[in-house]
Amino acid sequence: MRLVVLCSFALAALVPVASFSADMSCNAAATEKKLAGAAKTSFLKKCQKDAAATCDTAAAEKKLAGAAKTSFTKKCNRDAVG
Repeated sequence: MRLVVLCSFALAALVPVASFSADMSCNAAATEKKLAGAAKTSFLKKCQKDAAATCDTAAAEKKLAGAAKTSFTKKCNRDAVG
């Protein structure tokens, strides 16, 4: 069982995640758009929500479950948010 989980982690690390707004993190996109204050906060909130949905969909497509799904979605969200 541990071997399966470890292989899942290794596979998830090697398979590229669906690009989230052209390989740009939420923070980088906000900086590029020169957002500040409430506009930046609103943009980041929406971006994080969209990233979570994208990561959940990617995990479902990969048929991940349990610890592998949790690890994958955490890494995916962290990468997308920046």
